[in-house]
Amino acid sequence: MSGIDQAAMRPFILDVPQRELDDLAARLAATRWPDDPVGDWSQGVPAVYLKELAEYWRTTYDWRAQEALLNRFPQFTTTIDGANVHFLHVRSPRSDALPLLITHGWPGSVVEFLDVIEPLADPAAHGGDLADAFHLVIPSIPGYGLSGPTREGGWDVPRVAGAWAELMRRLGYRRYGAQGGDWGHAITRELAVIDAGRVAAIHLNTLLTLPPADPAEAAELTDEDRERLDQFMSAVPEMSGYAQIQGTRPQTLAYGLTDSPVGQLAWITEKFKEWTDCSGTPEEAISRDRLLTNVMLYWLTATAGSSARHYWEDAHATRPPRTEPRTTPTGVAVFAGDVARPVRRLAERTDNIVHWSEFDRGGHFAAMEEPDLFVDDVRAFFRPFRPGP
Repeated sequence: MSGIDQAAMRPFILDVPQRELDDLAARLAATRWPDDPVGDWSQGVPAVYLKELAEYWRTTYDWRAQEALLNRFPQFTTTIDGANVHFLHVRSPRSDALPLLITHGWPGSVVEFLDVIEPLADPAAHGGDLADAFHLVIPSIPGYGLSGPTREGGWDVPRVAGAWAELMRRLGYRRYGAQGGDWGHAITRELAVIDAGRVAAIHLNTLLTLPPADPAEAAELTDEDRERLDQFMSAVPEMSGYAQIQGTRPQTLAYGLTDSPVGQLAWITEKFKEWTDCSGTPEEAISRDRLLTNVMLYWLTATAGSSARHYWEDAHATRPPRTEPRTTPTGVAVFAGDVARPVRRLAERTDNIVHWSEFDRGGHFAAMEEPDLFVDDVRAFFRPFRPGP
C-alpha cells in the first residue's frame, strides 16, 4: 500500500436535519392513497400492506438509531470525474489485509453490507481467522444515495468502474479484490478489465447467463441448466417493467418518487419482495428497519431519478459491449432464491471461473439476507489471492 491522497478525502458524518424528518412525517400523514380492488401482489404492492408499512415508518421507525449505526463506520467523500463519491473505508486490525472493494446495485445501497463489514474486516472478533481479514472500501454509486444526485449524464458502467479505479488509487491500494451484485457485478467485471494490473480477483453474487442461440451449444445443457434458464426468462416479462420505465423515462418517473415517500417506498419494496428469498413479504428475508433505512437513503438524497438514469445510460450505450473472454480469476456465489441464477457452463465461456458456490437459501440481496453465507464464501474465495508471508 502506498500513501493515501489525504487532500482529496473529506471525512463524512451522516447528520440529517430534523426539518427533513419532520417533512417526511408530514408527507406520510398526508398520503393520497389509490384504490386497490385486487388486494394482493399480482399487480404490485397491495395497499393494505403498504399502508401498515408507511404508518410504521411514520410512527415507529427510528432514523436516528439507523443513522448512528451507519456512523459507526468511517465514511468519506471525494470528487471523481465531477461527481461527489461517498464511501465507507473500514481498515482491518491486520495491517496487511487484502483490500476489498464492494459495490451495491439498484435498489440497494451501502446499507446492504452493514452486517458483513465487521466480520470481513475483523474476522478474529467474529469466530474467524485474522488471516482472512480485509480492508473494506464500500462506495455509493454516483447518482445513488449519498453519492448523489449526479449533475450530468453519462454515468454508465464503464465510467463508474473508472471512478472506482481512481478511488482505489487515491486510497493507495496497489493490489485489491472486488465484489459485487446486481449493477455492482457489472461494474466489478468492468473494473477487472480496465484496472487488470491491480485487481487480483473478483467475487460476484450476480452473473447473468442467457439461453445460447447456437442449437449445438443449447444441446449441451443439462435439464437443470434449462430449468434455471427457463425460470429466469419466464420471469422477465412480468418483472422487468421497472427496468423498461427507468431505461426509457427516468425523468418522468422521478417526479412522483421524489415528491411522494410512499411512492418511493412502494417502488423499492416491490423489488425486495420479488427478489429476496421470501414467500410473502420482504420482512421474511430482511428486517423492516433495514428495508426502510435503504429506502431512506434514496428519499433523503432525492436520488430516485439519478439512480434510475443508470438504466437509461445502459439502454442507450454507444460503446460496443465487450466480447472477449475475461481473464481475471472469478468466484460466483449462487443463492437459491435469486430468480437470475446463472448456469456455470455458460458463465465459463465469458469469465475465468475458478470458484463456484451454490446455496440452498438466500436471494438477490445476499449480504443482507444471508450475511454468514456471504462472508464465508468471500473469505474462502479470496484466500489463494492474498499476499504471501
